[in-house]
Formats: sequence, C-alpha cells, structure tokens
Amino acid sequence: MGEPRKPNFRMRQLARTLRRLREQARLTQEETARRLRLSEAKLSRIEHGQLPNYHEFLAMLDLYGVIVSDYDEYVRMYDRAEERGWWHAYGMDDRGFVSIEAEASVVRTYEVGHVPGLLQTESYTRATFASARVPLTGQQLENQVTVRLRRQRRLVEEPLLHVHVVMDEAVLHKPTCDHDQLTKIGHDSHLPNMIVQVIPEQVGVHGGLYSNFLVVGFPQAAEPDLAYVEYGFGSLQIEKESDVRAARLLFEHLASVALDERESRKLIERIAAE
Repeated sequence: MGEPRKPNFRMRQLARTLRRLREQARLTQEETARRLRLSEAKLSRIEHGQLPNYHEFLAMLDLYGVIVSDYDEYVRMYDRAEERGWWHAYGMDDRGFVSIEAEASVVRTYEVGHVPGLLQTESYTRATFASARVPLTGQQLENQVTVRLRRQRRLVEEPLLHVHVVMDEAVLHKPTCDHDQLTKIGHDSHLPNMIVQVIPEQVGVHGGLYSNFLVVGFPQAAEPDLAYVEYGFGSLQIEKESDVRAARLLFEHLASVALDERESRKLIERIAAE
C-alpha cells in the first residue's frame, strides 16, 4: 500500500466541509468516530485533509443528516479532491502554490524582487530557474518552464483568473527584465482581468520591502481567503483569519502608495524605451 497523498487544496476544502457538516449535526469527534467505527485519530486526519474512502465518505454524509437528493454537490467535491491536477504530468506534486492558484478566482500578488510568474516571458522564467541556488537543468527545467507558461492561460481562458499585481520599481531595472519582458508586462496590463501597479523609487522605504506575498480568493463564498509567502528556502501557506486580514491590509496599503494603472504603464513603457 502506498503512502497517503499529501492533502492538496481540494482535499482540505472537502475536509473543512465535512467538519462543518459534523458541527452542524452537533456531533463531537468522539461520538462520530464511535458511530462510524473509526478511530478518533483517523477522523481527525480526515478533517485535516486526508481523503476517506468512498464508503466512509457516504457514511459520514448519512450520519450528518445530508439527504440523498443533496448528495450530488458533495460527491462532485469528493471526485474533484480525488483527481490529480494537470501539473502532476510534469513531475510536480500538490505542495506549493500551483494547486492553490488552480482553484482561485482572484490573486493579489506583491513582488519586491521578481516579475510575478503570471507575467513572465519564457526567457525570464528560464533565467530565474537557472539562477536558483540549485539551478534546474534538463527535463526538470523544461517541466518547470512548461508549468509556469501553462498557468498563464488563466489570464485569457475561462475560468478567468483576476490578478492584481503590485511590484517595486527595482524589479523593472534588473538585467533579466529586458525589453521583451517589459513589453509583455505592458501588454498584459491592458487585460480586463489584470491590474498592474508599480511602487516608484521615490517612495523610498515602505512596508513591502520585507518579502513577497500573495492573497488568494476563491469563487465559493464559503471558502476563506488565504495568504501565501514564498522565500528563498521554502514557502508558507497562511489560513489564520487575522493573519490573512493583515496581509490583505498590507496589500491595500502598498497599492495605495503605488502609481495608479495608467501611470504605472507609462513608467514601464519609459523604462522599456530606455
């Protein structure tokens, strides 16, 4: 028997739904585990993202009082949690940001050092991976480049991803941000689902100089936003409501000190012309 899959976003979404249904049924974990003939440890793992088998899943719906005619919504959620994302074909697992972004409807991203992945040209992407502490080469490099370029389809294909980018002007002056890259940023900034803002150098010190971060929203009203921080030796997914709210407020602050869309576009065009 293989090792259990690492919980991805869809699995955690199903877990939160099952936990909510249990709480609405006024059942404790102890009572639920006993009535389902599961250990409390296993029920806890299920409520933290481990996928139950299908019969356990149906038994949980029945115990929680979901009527059979309402099963379809939850079965679809189960089937989606069981699917493997398209990125698995390129040697990637469900850890990291790709599986989160695949479910998102809105992404707010702040960048202090790099052009955001959704705006990168292929040559910029290759240069980024090649300059990593452990440079990627061969098929691993090709897979990563393919995944990053495929993610960009969401900017023009349904379901559209709405993206708000705020970046520090220093990003635009790095050697890797060449004329083609600047032209792409300027072009994509005209998309109706894209907002691009630049914090100009004259702003000086500001609250975004500590790190990059993202705030992600989802199409389901019941699904809470989350924040995501990526740094040189790892990443951190943040779900605590107060921390996500703080990230959202910081993003709004950075957007307020940045140039507006029109002035940002003019700055990008001017740097490209130089």
